[in-house]
Amino acid sequence: MQAVAQDEFWNDLYSKATPTSSGKPGMALAQFAGPLVAGAALELGCAKGDDAVWLAGRGFKVTAVDISSVALEYAAENARRAGVAERMRFEVHDLAISFPEDDYDLVTASFLHSPHDWPRTRVLARAASVVRPGGHLLIVEHGSYAPWSWSSNETPPPTAEETFRAMDIVAHDWQRNCVCQIERVAKGPGGQTALVKDNIIFLQRIG
Repeated sequence: MQAVAQDEFWNDLYSKATPTSSGKPGMALAQFAGPLVAGAALELGCAKGDDAVWLAGRGFKVTAVDISSVALEYAAENARRAGVAERMRFEVHDLAISFPEDDYDLVTASFLHSPHDWPRTRVLARAASVVRPGGHLLIVEHGSYAPWSWSSNETPPPTAEETFRAMDIVAHDWQRNCVCQIERVAKGPGGQTALVKDNIIFLQRIG
């Protein structure tokens, strides 16, 4: 799958979605990043900006990244509406090809999945590489699939431990605050609900 096709896929997907934001952060982000001292944050795959706007509202200076320029337009408008636009920067990246510069106190990626062939593990390893000493990495991924997911009929997802190992980062450079699984009630596009599991990889760089 070429980068242009990926871009077209996600822009088409977001063009059919409502531009408004829920205004609520993901449960895992609120739980694990909520206690952190504000600094420079990077969100990979920001979509319409719920998490990024929430972080900016807590004082973080946020770089919000997505492959979809349409999603970023929505996110920028939601940031303006929330009064935090001055603390946010928006960048278009196919993270398999290009990546934001600088390093960060918090790097977060929630449900950074694609239905296409895409080097997700390599991207997550790159995300780890831009965390500053003392900073945190938070990855939230599917630990199970909701019935309406495009992945629902595929092989079960990896465990948090399997994803952590596949990233091939230097383990002794990181404090493992949580490499675990949590449950939540997910809401589908038609209003349906299902109990799902999320993998959490929450690390602090110590080396």
